[in-house]
Parts: sequence; C-alpha cells; structure tokens
Amino acid sequence: MSDRKRSTALALASALAGSAVLLAAPTAHAAVVDVAYDCKTPIGDKSAVSPIDIKAVKEGDGYKLTMSFQKGVSSSPIELGKGAMSPGAVIVVGGAEKVSVPVSGPSNPEAVPPDTPIKITDLSGTYTPKKSGKVTFTAGVLTIKAMGTTTTCTPGNNPGPSLELDVTAAGGAGGAGAQPGGDAQPDTLPQTGPTDSALALGTLGGTVMLTGAAGVLWLTRRGRRARS
Repeated sequence: MSDRKRSTALALASALAGSAVLLAAPTAHAAVVDVAYDCKTPIGDKSAVSPIDIKAVKEGDGYKLTMSFQKGVSSSPIELGKGAMSPGAVIVVGGAEKVSVPVSGPSNPEAVPPDTPIKITDLSGTYTPKKSGKVTFTAGVLTIKAMGTTTTCTPGNNPGPSLELDVTAAGGAGGAGAQPGGDAQPDTLPQTGPTDSALALGTLGGTVMLTGAAGVLWLTRRGRRARS
C-alpha cells in the first residue's frame, strides 16, 4: 500500500470514529443544589437547608430517579425509633414537559435522637417521558410521616434544577422542548433517515480503528475489487 493510500484510509477511519463518539456522547448536566426547606411540623415551623442531588438511570422506556439528601431536615422533640419515619417527596420536571414525579424511600434505618436533624434516606421513583427533548429535575415538596403525624417541607428559595437531561419518549414522540437535529439524543437507533447512515459509518470507523492494519487492508482490498 502506498503512503498516500495509507494516510487516506487512516484519516477516514479517524473521522468516522470521531463521528461515532459525538453521536454516542450523553447530553446531561448535574449539580448539587442547596434547597432551603420551610417545614410545617406538629410543634411549629422549622427550617433547614440540605444539598440535594438527583440522578437518573435509563430503565426501559423510562428513567429511575434517585433523590439524595446530604444533610438532615426538620427534627423531632422526642426520639424516633428505628423505622418510625417514612419519607416521600416530589421531583418537579420542567422543559419539554411539565410533570411531577413522586419519589419515596425506606424508613429510618436507625433511631433518631430528639432534637436532631432527621437524615432522609434516598428517595426513588420512575419518570417515563411523554415528549422528547431537554428536561430538568428540581426538588419539590418533601413529606415526613412519623408516629401518626405529618411534616410538610416546601422549598422556600426557588432552587434551580439538580439535573438537566435530554430524554426520548417511547416511540420517539416529539415535544415543544425537542430540538430536531440538535440537542435531543435518541436512546435507540432510528430505523430510517440520514442519521441511521451516519451511525452505521461511525460504527465502521470504530471498527477500523480497533482492527488497525487489518481494517486498513480490508478497505484497500475492497477498493481494488470495486475498480476491477
């Protein structure tokens, strides 16, 4: 193989592999956000700030959301025994569609001493998008049930989103927030259209890069057969 042909084949492989990386790269932005909760408790109003982290994992047609509290919120004047407290919350979805996703978690695994901030266990729930596009996930109202009482904590500082994510609805339904050909990234390969060809080329490029000289030789032989 001439040096010119070898350089051309390697350049093609590099370009196509780069396309594959760009097409497969996830589009998401996450941040730990301080949420200032104003709580209505059986013994009066309380307030506390907790950094909130929200994560999303693709599961089937939806996403499993996990909401984590890095500090305790509210407190009890008496000890809460193991398993006495049940937490739940709402994650507010904005952007391409606006919905509320309920999340819940296990009861407290250990007793909570009196007048001690209550550490909330991780809360989880499932979000199934009805529209494709960019959506945000923001901490909403927190509810704590313990010993026959209910404490409701509302974010009082208008917190920003803890997570921003491009999602694809089942069947690829588009929405007002979708960016055709732009930010939205499908979770499954499209069946038709130019994007399908681009992904196929990107996969070919990745194969050439992985196989090295063998891949370049394959391209060269294929070119010779086409000319003969």
